[in-house]
Amino acid sequence: MKLTYRPEIDGLRAVSVISVVLYHAKLTFFGYQPFKGGFIGVDIFFVISGYLITSIILKELINTGSFSFKYFYERRIRRILPTLLFVMLASLPFAWIYLLPSSFIDLLKSIIYSLGFSSNFYFHYSDTQYAAESGLLKPFLHTWSLSVEEQYYILFPLIFLISFKYFRKYLIYILILGFIISLTLADWGSRNHPQFNFYVLPTRGWELLAGSILAYFEISKGFRSKSSTLNFIFPSVGLLLIIHSIIFFNDKMLHPSFYTISPIIGACLVIWFSNKNEIITKILSTKLFVGVGLISYSLYLWHFPIFAYARNIGLILKFENVIYLLILLTILLSIFSYFVIEKKFRDKNFQFKKIFKCVCFAYFFILIFSFFVILNDGVKKRFPQILNNIDSEDDIFYALKNQDGGMCLGYFYCASNKKSEKKVFLLGDSHMAAISYDLNNKLVKKDYQFIPLTIPSCYFFRDFDKIDIRTNKKILKCSASEIEKRYNLIKENPKSIIIIGGRLSYQLSGINYQDFLGNKNIEFNYKSSSFDNVNESFRKNILDLSKENNIILIYPYPEMNVDISKKIQHNFFLEKKKINEFLDNKIYFEPFINYFNRSKDAFNLLDSVENENIYRVYPHLLVCQNLIKDFCVTHDKTEIFYSDKHHPSTRASEMINDLIIKEIEKIELKIN
Repeated sequence: MKLTYRPEIDGLRAVSVISVVLYHAKLTFFGYQPFKGGFIGVDIFFVISGYLITSIILKELINTGSFSFKYFYERRIRRILPTLLFVMLASLPFAWIYLLPSSFIDLLKSIIYSLGFSSNFYFHYSDTQYAAESGLLKPFLHTWSLSVEEQYYILFPLIFLISFKYFRKYLIYILILGFIISLTLADWGSRNHPQFNFYVLPTRGWELLAGSILAYFEISKGFRSKSSTLNFIFPSVGLLLIIHSIIFFNDKMLHPSFYTISPIIGACLVIWFSNKNEIITKILSTKLFVGVGLISYSLYLWHFPIFAYARNIGLILKFENVIYLLILLTILLSIFSYFVIEKKFRDKNFQFKKIFKCVCFAYFFILIFSFFVILNDGVKKRFPQILNNIDSEDDIFYALKNQDGGMCLGYFYCASNKKSEKKVFLLGDSHMAAISYDLNNKLVKKDYQFIPLTIPSCYFFRDFDKIDIRTNKKILKCSASEIEKRYNLIKENPKSIIIIGGRLSYQLSGINYQDFLGNKNIEFNYKSSSFDNVNESFRKNILDLSKENNIILIYPYPEMNVDISKKIQHNFFLEKKKINEFLDNKIYFEPFINYFNRSKDAFNLLDSVENENIYRVYPHLLVCQNLIKDFCVTHDKTEIFYSDKHHPSTRASEMINDLIIKEIEKIELKIN
């Protein structure tokens, strides 16, 4: 019994890879992104893989009574590694030229993990958000799905073989049970651990097992559906479910979960009911779809690094329509690698010993190169010093790491140095989270227990719900229950130091800095049953906390109208201008009067809270008025003070924390 070639499967691969490529291209038409659910193409790949791999294993077991692991893994190596290694090798020169040291090191670490079939774990534990802008800058983020498949290829044949040998009559029940457990785990994980849930095999296994179940029924029955009516209807239904997912799903939804089962059902319907006399099968079997399906693996490998490098150097930002040329380049490189690499290495006439030697050589070269760059701190001499000081990601506030394995109870609730009785709490939004990594290090050295309680996009306003004025719905990140939880925790720990700060000017006005300059309307507000207004709530709660604690209020960090980190990189890589000429250009500084006008309400509120236990830190003094009169600066000759338009950079965070430590030392003097 041999596997019968089914061209419509390659056509289904084409639909999957096209949706993924268009999703990552972020194509927009008239302000609308039509492929915002295109990430679902990866899930369809999983169904196809589960179907084909189970078909191969089960047919071999039925035909021969045994299974050759050697032959199976030889085929997997021929299929996966040569093209993957080729793309990695081709990527390294561009990484050397265009990636800053921290990003270069991150890339090479992801490559090392990918070569070890575990990049999904690397991206999870390095806090990489798949749908975030920062994720789009990582050239090999897409290898997480390859690692999931490779882990499946390692574990599934062994488990399947044992089940077939000892529990053959229960084999289908084992597959179905595995499907149910994995799907249930995925649905639970999507609510409780969404990032881990996205990346790992146990919560993706149900998608692979959906294909396995189809393969079992087809081989055990000896046929698929024989109903001409169902064969006519269900392939169309299946393709519609897939297209619906691609158009109407989005990366904010719970995924994978019960909510995302429809495209999996759609893929199963196409696989099970397709037949040569049916219109969808005929379409998917056309030369165009089959051709794209054949190069789908190469397309998947090439597209993400090409898009990522273009984003890193600002090509996509500067030239809006360049994405279409990048897609064309992706297709051309995919055709080349398919015919020159994929077909050649999958040819049985090409001896596996030679393939193994080529793979080993590429492995060792990449590993040696990677360790050289990592051990040399990204080879900083490639760039001017100021470029080396740029933070690698916009969302640096995800960098907080718990240094001694503390207990994490919330989004950013990880206590450090728990043995210490001296506690410091950090409250606020992502601006405070941005300073938390360095602050943690400084406080642990002074033998404090550090407890960050920050929530992105949410300042500390107790007894208020943050409401989006346009929809009249709560903004969940800033829920009253989360604020109350943090307030109660602090009340249970009197005689602590509480640091409170964040983007207060934005929180009070509800508009971004760019909208403030253009006088745009408010977007959100706060509502409360306990207080008449936010100012009253804030003052009362801070004064209440200050009765038994010392409070350090952090005043607003100036916001800018330009992402200076990206601007400097794009200037250097695209325009090839001299760095010094760029750094001297005042066009990238912000008038102090803008900061003054935007921050008046925030300053008035913070100034109105007074008693002997309240201390103050003014971050704006670090970047405003001191280097250039009447301006707030984004950088000096060697340092950048912003990681984006408003978050403090690593260097700025260090300077802010030095001011905080000075206030803590004043508190220590008073206590002693």
